[in-house]
Amino acid sequence: MKAILIDQWVTNLSDLRISTVPSPKCGANALRIRVTHAAITHVDLLYAQGRHQNNRRHVRLPLILGTEFAGVVLSAAPTSSFRPGTRVFGFGIGSFAEEICVDEHQVRPVPGHWTNAEACAVGGSAAVAFGALGEGCGNVKAGQSVLVLGASGGLGVAAIQVATALGAAKVIGVVGGAEKEAVVRSLGADAVDYRDDKWPTRVVELTDGAGVDVVFDPIGAVDDGLKCLKYGGKILVVGFAARGGVMEKVSMNKVLLKGAGVIGYRFGEQSRRSPAETSVIWRNTMALISHNKIEPVVYEQVYQGLENIPQALEDVSKRKVWGRAVVSIARNEHVHSESPRL
Repeated sequence: MKAILIDQWVTNLSDLRISTVPSPKCGANALRIRVTHAAITHVDLLYAQGRHQNNRRHVRLPLILGTEFAGVVLSAAPTSSFRPGTRVFGFGIGSFAEEICVDEHQVRPVPGHWTNAEACAVGGSAAVAFGALGEGCGNVKAGQSVLVLGASGGLGVAAIQVATALGAAKVIGVVGGAEKEAVVRSLGADAVDYRDDKWPTRVVELTDGAGVDVVFDPIGAVDDGLKCLKYGGKILVVGFAARGGVMEKVSMNKVLLKGAGVIGYRFGEQSRRSPAETSVIWRNTMALISHNKIEPVVYEQVYQGLENIPQALEDVSKRKVWGRAVVSIARNEHVHSESPRL
């Protein structure tokens, strides 16, 4: 099969090449899936460059890049909930390939009203957002206010929708540029532009001077988030997409003065440690999807074929993309006549 295989970390994304590799060997209980679409995430950039914390433990060379996908089940164990031909979306290392093998808990059925590309755009982002903002972490309540940093990205648009679904009375998204402001506003959130140095002041003004209850931070801007937070509020640190590998240093007296709770949330590590909790998160997330509380936001650029993955990665690295960039790996999205047993 064809895949984006690397045996050394890259500094130039254009150096990524398509390789011919053996089809993956699936375990007895694993699903073999034909990948129709692959999402492009910031994690993929870090993995390609060897700069993700998981590169020290879970993800090592050589490897096939890619972490999120949609596709069609080719084969499954007789006891599986999924029949061959069922459309699914999910996550697993090695999605920049024509086929992937994953455990059943790593995928969910594509909702009937979504294309594979749309399901791929949502991917794991909605579950990450729900895990961070829901009970046990952010614990967003009806009537509260939520600030979403990096709001026009794949994780940001999911966080806006999840916060709204949880009952947040006001959601504010921080973005860069008019086009991205429009994306955030289309989801029902207010928008501020981080290129205005006084944007934290604008956030506080939008909350009538009170500050927000919760900050959702996937980019690594805790210091700015503290400026926007009300006393006793929470900052949820879910990533460092804007840090370029250089971690932020925050004066802890600012945390004290705001009475702030700063909570780190790693969906992948949490899933490894508490799989039962992750199952509940996914069940609640899929319930939101079934009630149309979460909708896909697919970037407008068409990326066709594995050969376009380096360009898509480059576009993400240059912050051109809003929503989720999705690469079409195979055009045919065959739907089996049977529904999966859930």
